[in-house]
Amino acid sequence: METDNRVCLGVIVGAHGIRGEVKVRSFTECANDIDAYGMLTDKSGKKCFQVKVVGHSKDDLRVKIEGCDDRNQAEALRGTELYVERSVLPETEADEFYQTDLIGLEAKTKSGKILGKVVAFYNFGAGDIIEIKIGQKLEMLPFNKDFVPEVCINKGYIIVQEPVSANIDGGVNES
Repeated sequence: METDNRVCLGVIVGAHGIRGEVKVRSFTECANDIDAYGMLTDKSGKKCFQVKVVGHSKDDLRVKIEGCDDRNQAEALRGTELYVERSVLPETEADEFYQTDLIGLEAKTKSGKILGKVVAFYNFGAGDIIEIKIGQKLEMLPFNKDFVPEVCINKGYIIVQEPVSANIDGGVNES
């Protein structure tokens, strides 16, 4: 199964307790909605998970996965990304998008210079970060209007504030 038609809704970050509950970092707009989309799969699409949110553990969700009944099973799932078929997600409005839609888009400056391609999104707790491959290096920028003022999915690019490491020729400084 290809991941192109699926969206990652969260990742299992650990076990909670001894009865098979897992802690999940949800990427959905409303964190508790992760169980509203039906059956989830792992990245390969081979393992299926029926999940139910049962509580919170600090910033993460406590989730019960059908068939996961002890801590050892829960620990074995650590790092598992949880995907859903894109077709079950709500359609986006004209000015909305899913972060996964930006992966692979060109990153350009306001002047039109192509810097590189979007390769990933992260959130380490202080906000969304976009990762762009510029030459052979990876550059991370805050994903906000100051650093990414324009997103043009239908045209295949985003406009970004030029990173400090990019030089005038569009390459990367080695310093």
